[in-house]
Amino acid sequence: MIAANDIRPGMIVEMDNTLFTCTDFQHVKPGKGGAFVKAKFKNFHIGSIVEKTLRPEEKFHLVKVFKRNVSFLYQSQDNYTFMDSDSYEQIEVPQNKVGDAAGFLKENDEASLLARDDTGEIMGIELPTTVNLRVTETDPGFKGNTVTGATKPATMETGIVVQVPLFVNVDDLIRVDTRTKTYIERA
Repeated sequence: MIAANDIRPGMIVEMDNTLFTCTDFQHVKPGKGGAFVKAKFKNFHIGSIVEKTLRPEEKFHLVKVFKRNVSFLYQSQDNYTFMDSDSYEQIEVPQNKVGDAAGFLKENDEASLLARDDTGEIMGIELPTTVNLRVTETDPGFKGNTVTGATKPATMETGIVVQVPLFVNVDDLIRVDTRTKTYIERA
């Protein structure tokens, strides 16, 4: 158990039988009355943000998470198969645990599986900050469409659509930020 005063950004806590990641934390001591804690939490499964005002003595269950380095092997129906980089064990992960990360996974790509320390339950996938993807479909950039910052949609080899600059063409290899799903540069 952990007190509200001890919660810090990045910690995963269990509230109301749901897992939340602390994204922002502020200890407030007003001139009148008792101190309190203002914190923002991101629902680990849904992704919604909740802002809570807590008493410093409130207790929460701290969830410890460990990472396993894995390589993505293949997708079959609603399961994604990964191989543990250390033990070479194959691990099947349901699609709902992979979530939006599926749009960035290619064969043999490295990732991390997040699992609860107490139960071993797989909670999700953590991707590298950037990945290189090949453009499979995009409209040609027209001469004269040179407004600063002009973009066009491009479909990647994994199926996701990313906004790219007008000079990017089919078969170009580009670097994409996995956190924001945005174009960074040509690779």
